[in-house]
Amino acid sequence: MESKIRKDRSEQILKEQNIPVNPNLPGIKSKDEVVLRTKEETVDRALCLAAVSLKQDGLEQADIEEFIKDHDITDKFSPSEIEFIKTESVSLQGKIQFTWRYESLWVLLWALGYLKALKYPGKLCNPAIAIQIISSKTLEEFQKYAKLRDISEILDQADLIYRYHWAVLDARIKNLPIPGKLDAGVVQERHYALNWLINYRNQGWDNVTTDI
Repeated sequence: MESKIRKDRSEQILKEQNIPVNPNLPGIKSKDEVVLRTKEETVDRALCLAAVSLKQDGLEQADIEEFIKDHDITDKFSPSEIEFIKTESVSLQGKIQFTWRYESLWVLLWALGYLKALKYPGKLCNPAIAIQIISSKTLEEFQKYAKLRDISEILDQADLIYRYHWAVLDARIKNLPIPGKLDAGVVQERHYALNWLINYRNQGWDNVTTDI
């Protein structure tokens, strides 16, 4: 019942925004079926995303290494992130891939209570704000003041982004404009981060899927 209520609510939101709805998409799991990532895991993941994002922004390697040491995340990176962090010269492909990680970081900062809301996924987040939230605190303060949101709030967002993502992909398949001025990259990255948060299929960061 919970899953259906959440699905109905998400579909109503999309209809009000004139976003196509696929009534055949199932609801995501209920809160009794999901084990969220812990606050500690989410804090570490947010800090890792900040590090790789700063790296692709061009922060000097010595400064990146200092950030990693100061935030105690040396052994918290995924395999692909480790490779990227160790690379002296960032490739164009790496810059493109890790530029989008700011959007994942934005989701995790919301999940940790540092952002009031996840707004409509129609434009990019503000990287400067994301980094300021982290850099304005010591590691201990960032950990202390982080408050993981209620599982129902996170599942609501996961269900909603799942349906936004379908609308984006459906438009691409049909060679139509993306509806509602959604930003396809933001939708994809937000879906990725939310699936990680809800432990979708118990997948590690590098292997998260965004099935439709």
